[in-house]
Amino acid sequence: MADDRSAANTTRSLADKIEWLIQNRWPAGSRPPKNNLEAAAAISEATGGELSSTTIWKLRTGRSDNPQLKTLKALAKFFGVPIGYFGDEEDAEATADQVAASSLIGESGLNREALRALVEMSDGGRQLVADFIISAARLERGQGHDGRQI
Repeated sequence: MADDRSAANTTRSLADKIEWLIQNRWPAGSRPPKNNLEAAAAISEATGGELSSTTIWKLRTGRSDNPQLKTLKALAKFFGVPIGYFGDEEDAEATADQVAASSLIGESGLNREALRALVEMSDGGRQLVADFIISAARLERGQGHDGRQI
């Protein structure tokens, strides 16, 4: 299996981070937004901050990569992530890993028991599981083992 460490270490833009939150961390029990207007309204209502649909659009498309602190605080509060998630890449990636792991617990059938079992596995066993997950994700995205579309 190809080594995916280089892919995992690619720098993610602020737009990528925000899009990931919208797709993966939208609050349970509420419908994900159909558009930026709905996203801005939901975030504003839940946090008391005023976010416009234009601000959300600029952030999601990368047209703005230096938002005001109050905007980042509202996003962090709404999605339940530390503000460091939006920061420099080294800190942001560590935070993103924690956010991704916590998103899996209880929401997808991956429970604490499964995580504990993974921790107790040998390095080889964990690598096998990691390779399987990466392969399954590529298949869902319609990509082959080399990352090309199939």
